[in-house]
Amino acid sequence: MKKVLLGMSGGVDSSVSAILLKEAGYEVIGATMELWQDETANVESGCCSLSAVYDAKRVCDKLGIPHYTLNYKEEFKKYVIDDFIKCYGCTKTPNPCIECNKHIKFDLFYKKAMELECDYISTGHYAKTEFAEEYNQYVLKKSNEVAKDQTYFLYGIPKEVIPKMLFPLQNYADKQEVRNIAEKHGLLVAKKPDSQEVCFIPNNKYTDFLIQNMKNAPKKGNIVTKKGEIVGKHNGLIYYTIGQRKGLGISYKEPLYVVDLKEKENQVIVGTEEELYKKELYANELNFILFEELKQEMKVTAKIRYRAKEAEAKIIPIEKDKIKVEFENPQRAITKGQSVVFYKGDIVVGGGKIL
Repeated sequence: MKKVLLGMSGGVDSSVSAILLKEAGYEVIGATMELWQDETANVESGCCSLSAVYDAKRVCDKLGIPHYTLNYKEEFKKYVIDDFIKCYGCTKTPNPCIECNKHIKFDLFYKKAMELECDYISTGHYAKTEFAEEYNQYVLKKSNEVAKDQTYFLYGIPKEVIPKMLFPLQNYADKQEVRNIAEKHGLLVAKKPDSQEVCFIPNNKYTDFLIQNMKNAPKKGNIVTKKGEIVGKHNGLIYYTIGQRKGLGISYKEPLYVVDLKEKENQVIVGTEEELYKKELYANELNFILFEELKQEMKVTAKIRYRAKEAEAKIIPIEKDKIKVEFENPQRAITKGQSVVFYKGDIVVGGGKIL
């Protein structure tokens, strides 16, 4: 019997994954990662809260499988929380879920699975892995449920881990069907809502969190047009994001949007909506799944954020860990610090961080 270590967040997806793996004949071990527990913060939802551990334990008890709690608080602070704070401090907009997947769930968790002599690791993500004859290797593919596909967050998985990954929900196109399975097995998490927030940010108030944890308080400064005209004052760069229109507190002859954030000058740069669109970007911190390194230009489709539509593009190698991405059509509000992820059809090519 093949053994699998399943990452359990206390939610319905990972709980149903345990059911499906068990029914498929695997020896399942459930494990919940303790990542962030600030007793002063009322964080009751999310994949790393205390309630997540309790819910996962109850599910494992119900299904008759062992459950362990893995303490990765120190590593989570280093790779996810500190990175989150650092990025906002230098006008980047980070994606903490991607960092968590890269450093915690598919690195430390994977190593723990190998220590326990497991054959596979598994999570409740909506994604697929399968062997592709064309590439003569295992590949990461989009989920059947396009609206729930989470491959954007998974591009950072090391190439060598892909063959060891199981995604039990890969063929489910309807979330209600997943909830029905949980209900049929008498799991209390069947109706538990999906978490939409950053797990370590109380009440999703990220600016409050940043102010409490940054070394330097945000400084007020000028809101400036690209031509240098001062049109208003800002309260600190952390309060603004590329593409923002509301909350600028300025009056002008035409609608203005945040088009750039200048750290050294402490300026919010505003412009017309047209100025939000760009046809190219540069990226580093690359991870490719189909190959080790991009050696020649390649046509792909690319996503510049999770909710963005894929767009036709060309990726061009510049240096060992830097590429240029040229889009066929201009993309709106390309944002530093976010990830750009590349696809060939429904196969994930890889991705990187926008510079």
